[in-house]
Amino acid sequence: MEEEIIFLVRESPEGGYEARALGYPIFTEAETFEELKGMVKDAVQCYFEETEKPRLIRLHLVKEEVIPA
Repeated sequence: MEEEIIFLVRESPEGGYEARALGYPIFTEAETFEELKGMVKDAVQCYFEETEKPRLIRLHLVKEEVIPA
């Protein structure tokens, strides 16, 4: 059992947020960050058996911003 699973979270170009697990084929999206937390928990519970489920979920929020030079 892994101690934790890490999700890379980005703002979606269409609005809202997208989360992708590192090292696992788990992806989810939501309109708000609070809603995304619940969606990520649900996705992890669906993917793993109860005895294999990580104890912690880490959300790593990446904010990309482009500015003129």
